[in-house]
Parts: sequence; structure tokens; C-alpha cells
Amino acid sequence: MPKRTPRRAAAPAFSNTVPAPAAATGSALSNVSQASAQAFTFGDPVPVLDGREILDYCEAWLNGKWYEPPISWEGLARSFRAATHHASALYFKRNVLASTFVPHRLLSRDTFGKFALDFLTFGNAYLERTPNMLGRDLGLRHSLAKYMRRGQALDTYYFVQGFGKEHEFKPGSVFHLIEPDINQEVYGLPEYLSTLQAAWLNESATLFRRKYYNNGSHAGFILYMTDPAQAQGDVDALREAMRNAKGPGNFRNLFMYSPNGKKDGIQVLPISEVAAKDDFTSIKNVSRDDVLAAHRVPPQLMGIVPGNTGGFGAVKPAAEVFARNELEPLQARFKFLNDWFGEELVRFVPYVIEGGEDGATK
Repeated sequence: MPKRTPRRAAAPAFSNTVPAPAAATGSALSNVSQASAQAFTFGDPVPVLDGREILDYCEAWLNGKWYEPPISWEGLARSFRAATHHASALYFKRNVLASTFVPHRLLSRDTFGKFALDFLTFGNAYLERTPNMLGRDLGLRHSLAKYMRRGQALDTYYFVQGFGKEHEFKPGSVFHLIEPDINQEVYGLPEYLSTLQAAWLNESATLFRRKYYNNGSHAGFILYMTDPAQAQGDVDALREAMRNAKGPGNFRNLFMYSPNGKKDGIQVLPISEVAAKDDFTSIKNVSRDDVLAAHRVPPQLMGIVPGNTGGFGAVKPAAEVFARNELEPLQARFKFLNDWFGEELVRFVPYVIEGGEDGATK
């Protein structure tokens, strides 16, 4: 029989034995020479775009009954109040449109306000035509765009609130106002989509600032203790006291008694405290400007206080330019309902500025 070669035992990756302490006569330099350098990170890299971006290649895919939206309407609804200026700009446009709208017996001002807010938020808005028993029109009823889905036959619509909770509208009974998209023609997309990153950054800066104040107006610190006179029990007690001081009670004072301690035996080293104070204002201002640029709303119309002596300029010229460049195209878009219904349901009065000679819109 062939002779088997004995296998050598593999060396363990980690040793359970504790190295012997250095000799008492050894110098401190010998102990330092035995220490090895260590490198570590505070966390894994976070991708800016997640894996769901691959669904962009599907555009609006058909699930058998209706087309799924190209982006999450739930995400847009949650982002509605992510930043102060984002929600305020949408409400401002809605209020101006509703204030200049002339109510109709089939379309009230309240229904039009809901219709306009859906269009500005989701890029889609829906009105259902409700007839009476004789086939005459009773009015137009608003349907929430967040739950509306477009069927395979593009003139059919579904109201979907969850699994198994769906309502199919009668074909041809729903008016769908769309903000056109460059990638697909089933659903519309809002114009402000490119500024969502700025709105989320503004929200993140605000949440960080709240945590910063709740943590005692500091971004964390290192308690560096080098005093050899401290017993292990005292160190554990200090650790527990600092742990209990975190949160709502972090403004409490901490008493430390060390009879044989040294002057610099305990040091407090702050972490990024100056950067946390300086970056907050700049991030808020830059993200605010990005959001207002996407909505094309002058800052003086939003009640924003200028940070410089020059200011933003007069309110009246800014309102007139806003009415001409932004309000009139929006009003023309809502008048598409008249062509679909066959009657003039949507009319607007001139947008008049107090103290002005002429209206800002025609």
C-alpha cells in the first residue's frame, strides 16, 4: 500500500493565548514598539442611487389590468412636506389659481382647488363626470391622483387603495390632466422632480439640527482619560453617568471626584462641533434656492426675509412677472377641461395686484 504522508495541522487564524506581560524593567518604548497600527472606518459607503433605478428601464409597466406609475406616488406624497419651501410653493400656486378661478355650477372652487393641488404635486389630476338618473350631469367629482391608475385601454381608470380594493370607472367618464413626460405618455410627472434631492437635503439638515440641539448643542465628543489613579469601578461609574445623560437630560452637570488625579488626566475632545454650526445655514440656503428655482416662485412672494441689504426687489414687479410667465400657462393648461367637457367650465379673473393700474394677467 502507498505510504500516506502525514498532514500538518494548519496554524490557527487567531490565538487564544494571551502574550506574557512585558518585564517590569522594560521601558515604555519597548511596549510601544510591540503595538501595531490599526485603521478602521465609521461605516460602509452609502450609494447615492439605489438598485431600484433599474426599474426606470420599464417606464410604465402593465400588470394585467392597469399601468403602474413610473415613480412612486407614495414617495411624492411623503416628500410633499419634506422641506418648508417645497410645500409652500405648491400651496402658493394652488391658492393663486383658486383665487382667480370663477366657480361653475358643475365645478366648485373647493373641487378645483383639490384638482389643482393634485396636478401641481403629482403631475396628474382627475375629475369624474357624475350623471343623474336621466343622464344629465350633476357635477364633476375629484379623485385623488395618488390612488388613480390608468388601464390597458387608456380611456379606463381604476381607483386602487390596496390589494383587492379597486374600483373601475366607466370608460370615458374620467378627465385626466397630464403634465407631459419625455419618457412615456401614460402618466404625467411633476416639473419639480429634479429638485427632490435638494428638498431631501433640506430635510436632512433640519433633522440633524434637531438632533444636534437634543444632544446638548454638540456633535459628540471624546472623553480622554489618562489618569492611572482611577480605579476600574470609578471608570465604569463615569461611563454609566455619561450614558444616562444622553437625550432629554443631557443638560445636567456631571461631577467627577479624583483625589489623586492629575491636571490633564481627563480631557474632553469635541468632534466636528464647529463644522456642525457653520454648515447648517449654508445648506439650508442653497437647498432653499434650488427648490424655489425649480418651482419658479420669486422669494419675495413666499415671505422669505432677505439676508442682505439689497433685498429681493419690489413685490409688485415680481408678482407681475410670475403671473405672466408661470400663472398664465398654468391657467391655459386647466382650460383643457373645457375641450373635453364641451362647455366652458374653467374661467379665470385677472390676477390684480393691490395698488396696480392693470391686472397682471389678461
